[in-house]
Amino acid sequence: MGLLRVLTIVIGMSSAASVPLNAESLNDALTAAYGHSGLLDQNRALLRAADEDVALAVAATLPVVNWAANASSQEPRAQGADLIAATASLTANWTLYDSGAGQFAVEAQKELVLGTRQSLINVEQQVLLSAVQAYMNVQRDDAFLGLRKNNVNLISQQLRAARDRFEVGEVTRTDVSLAEARLAGAKSQVAAAEGQLARSIAEFKVATGRNPIALETVEPAPVSKTLDAAKSFATRNHPAMKEAQHAVSAAELSILRGQALSRPKVSVSGEVGIDQDGNIGRRIGLTASGPIYSGGSISAQIRQLMSRRDASRAALHLTRHSIEQQVANAFSFYDVAAAMTDAAERQIRAATVAFRGVKEEATLGTRTTLDVLNAEQELLNARADAISAQVDRVVASYSLLSSMGLLTVDHLRLPVKKYDPTAYYNMVKDAPTSMSEQGKALDRILRAIDN
Repeated sequence: MGLLRVLTIVIGMSSAASVPLNAESLNDALTAAYGHSGLLDQNRALLRAADEDVALAVAATLPVVNWAANASSQEPRAQGADLIAATASLTANWTLYDSGAGQFAVEAQKELVLGTRQSLINVEQQVLLSAVQAYMNVQRDDAFLGLRKNNVNLISQQLRAARDRFEVGEVTRTDVSLAEARLAGAKSQVAAAEGQLARSIAEFKVATGRNPIALETVEPAPVSKTLDAAKSFATRNHPAMKEAQHAVSAAELSILRGQALSRPKVSVSGEVGIDQDGNIGRRIGLTASGPIYSGGSISAQIRQLMSRRDASRAALHLTRHSIEQQVANAFSFYDVAAAMTDAAERQIRAATVAFRGVKEEATLGTRTTLDVLNAEQELLNARADAISAQVDRVVASYSLLSSMGLLTVDHLRLPVKKYDPTAYYNMVKDAPTSMSEQGKALDRILRAIDN
């Protein structure tokens, strides 16, 4: 009997006894996890906040218009002066030239947005991998519970047989006591398995937002055939790698912005004012300015930005090594689990033959009750090892996908309404005001998200 067939029978027996028969696939669980995850919602909000940083940087390059109104009274008043002097004014300021500092700031924020998008993809991978682990833990523990219950039934049969043989003098009271002790131990293992399954079900609900129903047997995900190919792909495509690359680009642009701040800038300003007598005043000016001496603060800031750039480069280097190590670990775990799965299948076949033989020999009087119980325990352990190995192999395959940056709804082709990280950015990138049509649309979007 093939291992997958054995697992299907074992899992099916337990599932039929503990949960409804409506089948739920792993893709169903992953789809539910994607829609349920608060962690994804949190990081989407952080991405929208990063989008607004671009809008703030763009706004700093645009004209700024302010109004002011003033009313004052002075005692004693001059001859003929009004009791209250009132003025109103409208001022505007616009930086025409800043040596590129404003544009460098905008480009740096864009790089940070791109990095935050990659961080969101990484979080998506974490959410999906947690769902895989929760799904497989429920499946494993449900199968273990089925094994434990089946073990109780088998030992109960052995106990009845031992008592019958004791009545006719074929075995001693010791054989009966051994069977009774094994039965008590088996029942305690059932209770422990029930508790573990309850914990796994609770974890599944946290991951997906619902209780599991009968879970389908899962095949390992298709993975890279060689370790080198997996590493090469991961270092090019993993979201953590791309995030680190964008962080380096942002740091380099920040240096250029810092250097630009030490150069001249030109701005234009204007003001229109009116007093209580209707007199209108107008002013327009062009200002060129630049630092001469700032106590070394600008130079310190540039050196600080360079150090941060160097730190981000080092972080990129560390990220590369970390990703390669994660790939190697996942690949190793997958190979080990595959080997254990094959070994477990052979172990089940041998333990099954041994159990049947010992059981038959016991009926002939050439084996003791203890021999039968030990052979049955060997078969139980072999089946448990097979279940664990299969679960480990599935989890390792999805962990390998995650380490390569492929555990995403796109790669898995999950039927979800995918979050579009560019939609909000495209609406805010030009820094729309709250009174514009685009600004009003953004307000509606945020109210919808709140609800």
